[in-house]
Amino acid sequence: MKPQPLTTAPVDAEARKAVAPVVCYPVETLPRPDLAAYRAVREDWSLVERVTVPARDAACFHAPAGHFFRILSVDGPQVGDLNLFHANDLTERFYSGKTRALVGTHVGLSDQLFSSFPTLRPMATITHDTLDWYGFDAFGGAVHDVIGTRCDPYTHSLLSDGGTYHHCCHSNLTRALAQETGLPLHEAERHVHDVLNVFMCTGFTRDTGQYFMKASPVRPGDYLEFFAEIDLLGCLSACPGGDCSTVHSSDAAACYPLMVEVYKPNRLPEGWAPSAVNRYDRTHGTAV
Repeated sequence: MKPQPLTTAPVDAEARKAVAPVVCYPVETLPRPDLAAYRAVREDWSLVERVTVPARDAACFHAPAGHFFRILSVDGPQVGDLNLFHANDLTERFYSGKTRALVGTHVGLSDQLFSSFPTLRPMATITHDTLDWYGFDAFGGAVHDVIGTRCDPYTHSLLSDGGTYHHCCHSNLTRALAQETGLPLHEAERHVHDVLNVFMCTGFTRDTGQYFMKASPVRPGDYLEFFAEIDLLGCLSACPGGDCSTVHSSDAAACYPLMVEVYKPNRLPEGWAPSAVNRYDRTHGTAV
C-alpha cells in the first residue's frame, strides 16, 4: 500500500489538477497503412508454416516481408508474449515503449508495431483481430497490451523471497531464441525484450495506478493477425498464467498451447513496399 502524502495540498491544487492533458506524440502526419489494400489480398493466400507453441513454453517462426501471420487460440483461453526481430539482425527488434507512445497502451486493428532505434520503422501491421469488439471495459481493461514487460524469473525471485521458476515467459523466450539461432543462453537472453501481450486483458487501477490483469476474453478460434512489413523472426511464449485470471508465473493456472500460422498471399497489396529505415542521421544530427 502506498503511503499517504506528506505534503499539504496548495490552495490551487484543484486548478492544477484540472489542466487539460496534451497528447505527447500527435500522429496526424504519421503515414497510416491502407487496411483495405491489405485485406483485399488476405483471402487469396497459401499456408506456408504452422507452428505449435506448447503450454508454458515458447517457439519461433519466420514471416518474410509481404506475408501474413496469425496467432491463434486453439484449445482454451491462453495469453501469449510476443517478441519480434528483423530476421537478419537481432539488434532491430520490437520497441514496445515507442509503440505505446505512438499508438496507445493496447493495440488493435490497423495499428503498427515499431522497431527499435535507429531504424524506428513499422515491423508489422495488425490486419484482423477477432477480439476487436472488446474495447475498454468498466475497469479500464483492454486486450493486446504494450504495457507489461513479460513475466521473468528475476521479478519472481524478488517477490517470492528467492523462489525460482523457469517457465516464465522471459525464460521461455530465451530458450526458444537460443535454440533457433544457436546462440548460448546468456547471449540469447540479451536479445529478449519487452513484449506484445497477445490476448492478455490488462489496465491500470484507478486508485493506485497499478498494472492489473483479468481473465482474457479469448476463446478457441480467436486470432490476432499481422502483415509483415519487413522480414521477421517471431518468438512467442504461451504464458504460464494461462488466461491471467488469477496467478502469474506458476504451475497453478490452467494453460493451453497457442498456434502460429504464416500465409503467403498470391499478390501483394497495391502500392505496398517493405518499410524503409528511419532516415535520421544520428552521426550528424541531420536528415540524410
